[in-house]
Amino acid sequence: MAWRILADLLVVCHLAFAGFVVFGGFLAWRWRWAILAHLPALAWGFWIETSGRICPLTPLEIHLRHLAGQAGYQGDFLNHYVVAVLYPPWLTRPDQWALAALLLAINLVAYGALLRPHRRRRRRVP
Repeated sequence: MAWRILADLLVVCHLAFAGFVVFGGFLAWRWRWAILAHLPALAWGFWIETSGRICPLTPLEIHLRHLAGQAGYQGDFLNHYVVAVLYPPWLTRPDQWALAALLLAINLVAYGALLRPHRRRRRRVP
């Protein structure tokens, strides 16, 4: 039972991390220190998306599920939990690159808006 709970907690953490990768730049609007955690997470998420690799949390979750006597699954975390919602069956490597570009665009908006007030202040200071 403990292994299943750990696997389930890992899934929650993995989903939270994926959300942080996508939208963490917006947290920096409220907490500037979030930038220090978000930029490495963003780089990691971009690398995972573009390289076709599997996040190490996925094999760990599968291992915990096996220890709990549950069946694991093939593939990666996103394919197992999120594909039906976010990724259509026709998703290709170029589509993944487009998603990576979207990830960067979302975060460019977040950080661009974050930096905008600083640019205005610099212009006003003589």
